[in-house]
Amino acid sequence: MSRDTLNVIKTRRVIRNMTDQPLEQEKLEKILESARWAPVGGNQRIHRFVAVQDPTLLRLLRMVSPGMFQKPQAIILICIDWDAVESENFSEIEKTPYIDVGSQMQTMMLAAHALGVGSGPVTSFSREAVRVILNIPVNLEPYLMVTLGYAAPTKQLPMQASVRGKKKKVTWQSLTDWERYKS
Repeated sequence: MSRDTLNVIKTRRVIRNMTDQPLEQEKLEKILESARWAPVGGNQRIHRFVAVQDPTLLRLLRMVSPGMFQKPQAIILICIDWDAVESENFSEIEKTPYIDVGSQMQTMMLAAHALGVGSGPVTSFSREAVRVILNIPVNLEPYLMVTLGYAAPTKQLPMQASVRGKKKKVTWQSLTDWERYKS
């Protein structure tokens, strides 16, 4: 792994404070292109993306998204296409459609960071309201939003996890057991 790649992975953060600086169309298109290269189960493309930059639509989406703390300049909505899931013969209990959403989200967020664009995932929103606002057909399920914009100059908090109510620094060692799980 190159140092540049590892640096992008290690320095990417969820950006909750964004400036009003518009996001360039070219950068948004590069982020969307990156999602095409995200690993997906069986190489089946069962998701659709809706890119939003219109200020009125962004404001409406924020109104129905209690989990969206940032004021993004663009949003990419990842939808699961249930018609495509059915035509690809995924079983009803298959988790692949949901796992692939995470893969696509992370790929987009890493691409955004590499381009100097801040990002953050949002899953707390009214799916039905988003469906109406963005004219989403019934076969598509709005599942996750990736917010995009330029980070406001604020102090970045260190990566910490809460373990039994106590803040603890996250390391790969604190997340890993060897050979067998140890409680």
